[in-house]
Amino acid sequence: MRINKYLAECGLASRRACERLVTEGRVKINGKTVTNLATDVGENDFVLVDGKRCEPIHKHIYLMLNKPKGYVTTTNDDKGRKTVMELIGGKYADKRLFPVGRLDYDTEGLLLLTTDGDLCNRISHPRNEISKTYVAKIENEISEEELNVLRNGVILDGVKTKRCRITVLDFDEKITRLEVVISEGRNRQVRRMFEAVNREVIFLKRVGIGELKLGGLSRGQWRELKPREVEYLQNV
Repeated sequence: MRINKYLAECGLASRRACERLVTEGRVKINGKTVTNLATDVGENDFVLVDGKRCEPIHKHIYLMLNKPKGYVTTTNDDKGRKTVMELIGGKYADKRLFPVGRLDYDTEGLLLLTTDGDLCNRISHPRNEISKTYVAKIENEISEEELNVLRNGVILDGVKTKRCRITVLDFDEKITRLEVVISEGRNRQVRRMFEAVNREVIFLKRVGIGELKLGGLSRGQWRELKPREVEYLQNV
């Protein structure tokens, strides 16, 4: 088994993040530091990462969290901010969970956490184009012309965003509430898309990933994924 896949199955991180552990020289196999990503791990090999032994997890954990704003989507933060890991308690408090993708500090909603690096890679990889559904709020009414610009794609960092679906849910004379469905995962994408048409998103919540929906999960609460939900994610 290739070293990045082995580390991912140990629940350390996604395959891509595990590749960085290798190239940074933090991995040893049978006492020897390895930096070559083509390295294979055998059944009887002894693998250390940062001096700690790593062994594959035979039963992975899959959780859904309703992330509140004011938390960063990472396992630890060098600025001392609260992380989503602080919300996971009970029997999973000391497990090697990591977030699947990111929600920025001021965005709330559906976040998956798992020990399954392969599944994390599958959901996060751009080629799979798994849809993410958000509810966004902006001030004042938005024109159909502005909506069509967003739907057809705007330029972010020199690259045009893919076509997306945007629907006005309601307008109360001051605030427009919209549903936004994208198939990419660029940094702060929804907020930056609206900034491209001179609109500021004042509230943003992710309510769906593919067919998975947040439902009635309260802010800061989490639950285990149901077997059918895990099966869906493994086959997208």
